[in-house]
Amino acid sequence: MSAKRVGIMTGGGDCPGLNAVIRAVTRKGMNVYGYEVVGVLEGWRGILERLSIPLDLNAVSGILPKGGTILGTSRTNPLKGENGQQVVIDRMNQMGLDALIVIGGEDTIGVAKSLYDEGMPVVGVPKTIDNDLAGTDQTFGFDTATNIVMEAIDRLHTTAESHNRVMVVEVMGRHTGWIAVEAGIAGGADMVLIPEVPFDLNEVCQTLRKRHNRGKTFSIVVVAEGARVAMEEDVEGSLVIQSTEKDAFGHVRLGGVGNLLGREIENRTGFETRVTVLGHIQRGGSPTAFDRILGTRFGIAAIDLVHQEDFGKMVALRGMEIVSIDLQDAVEKLRTVDMDLYEIAKVFFG
Repeated sequence: MSAKRVGIMTGGGDCPGLNAVIRAVTRKGMNVYGYEVVGVLEGWRGILERLSIPLDLNAVSGILPKGGTILGTSRTNPLKGENGQQVVIDRMNQMGLDALIVIGGEDTIGVAKSLYDEGMPVVGVPKTIDNDLAGTDQTFGFDTATNIVMEAIDRLHTTAESHNRVMVVEVMGRHTGWIAVEAGIAGGADMVLIPEVPFDLNEVCQTLRKRHNRGKTFSIVVVAEGARVAMEEDVEGSLVIQSTEKDAFGHVRLGGVGNLLGREIENRTGFETRVTVLGHIQRGGSPTAFDRILGTRFGIAAIDLVHQEDFGKMVALRGMEIVSIDLQDAVEKLRTVDMDLYEIAKVFFG
């Protein structure tokens, strides 16, 4: 009987720690289980176009500290085409894959769940710097992104104080404000604005005036890209977007709330204001020790699930333990910011 042939792919946005997962799956898959491990290139597009490379010990040597993914990634949605599910299953069979480990966020894992429902042998690994996947206490990539933002806030403190300026820092966070809150607390931000709590421009400016009135002539405001501006009776608030054009999963491109906020603060208060948009800097670079270890643990747990033929599951962190949950539980809702944590951040506003 030939060795089991296991594919592994990364979908959606890249983040630090992906290579740690790929390395762990390959090492244990080959050394312990004797599997043939195949790297699917460019996310779901690699399945549709049957793009792959063999993974062996040489292929994964030295990749642990590297950011990004050696397999490449894309935001391809394989279910958009006609008979999308069946096409993916057919392609997987043509590639000779006995199982597929899918690393990704809500969209990528959502596709995996849909394919599992049609009988495809898949295992999920949670990945997103936004930390918004349900069922896991943390996703790898988040810790690195948070540390990058914290360091940026530290640096902005010195220039803000030197010039008596308000510094607005726009960070990633489409639907949730985990990066903004945790980096804001760690970096000593004077205000943090998140998607979960629409903000009132008058209240923001009032808080900054209060701070300046007590002698603090500079401020740091951290805002998540998905934070919503509350307008009169519009309780939910309005998103600020770069483009109405949608990606393969129906998402518009966010961005610009920092610039809007900066203009309004300067116009309404007279305080000199500058805006820094960190953008893809948050995704890049070498992963922290935490993300290297978490990615490694997730990779080991994923290949173990394949060996046990326990498909339709996603590995997850609960407390200090690695567990497995149903893919359905991972994608049925977003993991939004803990309001107790946000209340801690608010203690230091103004």
